[in-house]
Amino acid sequence: MNDPLLYVQRDHVVTLTFNRPEERNPMSGDDMIDALVGATERINLDTSVRVVILTGAGPAFCAGGNIKDMKDKKGVFGGSPADISEGYRKGIQRIPLAIYNLDVPIIAAVNGPAVGAGCDIATMCDIRIAAESAFFAESFVKVGLIPGDGGAWFLPRVVGMSRTAEMAFTGDRVDAQTALAWGLVSRVVPDDQLITTANDLAARIAVNPPSVVRMTKRLLREGQRMDLRSLLELSAPLQAAAHFTDEHHEAVTAMVEKRVPDFSQS
Repeated sequence: MNDPLLYVQRDHVVTLTFNRPEERNPMSGDDMIDALVGATERINLDTSVRVVILTGAGPAFCAGGNIKDMKDKKGVFGGSPADISEGYRKGIQRIPLAIYNLDVPIIAAVNGPAVGAGCDIATMCDIRIAAESAFFAESFVKVGLIPGDGGAWFLPRVVGMSRTAEMAFTGDRVDAQTALAWGLVSRVVPDDQLITTANDLAARIAVNPPSVVRMTKRLLREGQRMDLRSLLELSAPLQAAAHFTDEHHEAVTAMVEKRVPDFSQS
């Protein structure tokens, strides 16, 4: 069987590709979960990585849980309620924690259907770009389940509670243009331009001071759960640290000298 997740690095950008196209890249298998969590751990240990792109092979981004396994009560869907609960904790629930704790920005290049857990994984990313053929569905209700992978936490922070409720209570598809209007994605592009667009965006991020980008991501994440005073308290020492980096010195010097800054040694 082919590798469940492809890991390719070009310069400072890693592209992760769900690689089970014949099954529409399901997310309920231990091999896919282990591969995705392992990739985030690898990236956090590699300071040469500045941006990550997450996409799917074939026509789908990620189809969520394997419906056949659900019907047959196999894998994570088998056993007693206690077994299933523990299976979620030790299985798919590792993904939201791994992606949330990724140090560098991650871009979801949604190349096709993002359904159930696939929709939720897209919302775990910092930025989402959709191909015109893509659609999103918080469709757990259609199979008599709840969003047990963290979607009930991530989705409202992306599109608000009212639209989250509409998606979760109906399970209906949201096409790419509606996703754009709702703020679920930041842009929609023709299918054949998706990866190029994602790479262009990743390159625009990667040219910036990497430690400052990481600190900025941390602030954005912490700001989702902190009050203003607490966030300001966190910002002050991080800003002080930034002032003493070689990256800050190079950025300011380059601006004064009217040249492009060089962060290649960062």
